[in-house]
Amino acid sequence: MFDIKAHLRALVEAHAPSGHEAPIREIIRAAWADLTDSMEQDKLGSLIAIKRATQPVDPPRRIMLAAHMDEIGMMVNAVVDGFLFVHRISGVDNRVMLAQPVMVHGREMLPGIVAAKPPHLLTTSARQKYPAFKELVIDVGLPAERVAELVRVGDLITLDVPMLELQGTKVAGKAMDDRACVAAVTFCLHELQAMRHSWDVYAAATVQEETGLLGAKTAAYAVKPDIAIALDVAFAPQSGVDADSALEMDGGPGIGVGPNFHVRLYDKIRETAKQHEIKLQDDLLPGNSGTDAWAIQVALEGVPTALLEVPIRNMHSPVETADIRDIERCGRLLAHFIADLDADFLAAIEWDQAQPVEVT
Repeated sequence: MFDIKAHLRALVEAHAPSGHEAPIREIIRAAWADLTDSMEQDKLGSLIAIKRATQPVDPPRRIMLAAHMDEIGMMVNAVVDGFLFVHRISGVDNRVMLAQPVMVHGREMLPGIVAAKPPHLLTTSARQKYPAFKELVIDVGLPAERVAELVRVGDLITLDVPMLELQGTKVAGKAMDDRACVAAVTFCLHELQAMRHSWDVYAAATVQEETGLLGAKTAAYAVKPDIAIALDVAFAPQSGVDADSALEMDGGPGIGVGPNFHVRLYDKIRETAKQHEIKLQDDLLPGNSGTDAWAIQVALEGVPTALLEVPIRNMHSPVETADIRDIERCGRLLAHFIADLDADFLAAIEWDQAQPVEVT
């Protein structure tokens, strides 16, 4: 039986910020090897695993599942007296970084902690503010001369926290965005082992989403999908999150509604969820979804694209919190949707052709 919690732990505890995804790519490669027929890696580094149709149609049809495997992180911008000063890579939040354990990717992997000036030495006004990024330092505990030997400007820094099992079915850790969705794709591939399907499945673990959806762009051109479903996380209810923009945890995956998404693809996914009694929540996204779906939709000549989402709390923090049941539901919905696709599906979702205008 597939242990999704153990798989998720391996994913989120790996260190692989945007542009440096090799470690997580190999973990995913190993997890997908026995579930797919072949694998490719595009020139930007995205991993594409292919599960061939069990009942092929002519011509062959391709569905792309895209979940990004990179994570946010930091980069050394100065080494001063044995302390490291940093830049953020993507969306690292300086408010939650103080006192966090990190891993410095130097000539050796060095555990460290995030520190700042003690409060006793701050002015009254400074105590009322969060430290800015330029005020944070990384302490690896070594003499200054040894730090200078092992660490250079440009070296990477990632959070180094274990996945925590909370009460019930919730778990917390770094990089749930978007490795919870990678786990959902893995769950889908496991479910498909017992199903028959007519379409070839291209499961893509994409790179550099956090720095501009870059991996999704190149992977879409490599796959040339007929349709695509991107997977990402969404805000779950918590203090400070507008209830109108949040998806309930244990409410099932979210599904994107807006101009980034194909209306009839949305309808088919909703129909599948209803048929198989899988919870599904609408997420209204009237503009740029900020996900791989935004890049895939306009690849090639245009790709009918949908978005499924796993609700999480504490996004872009060391304790991103997800419900295992939502990840499983997302994977199960994907598998049933794929199994329900037939040879005529593309024709069924075509936009109505405009009627010719008679000129008199």
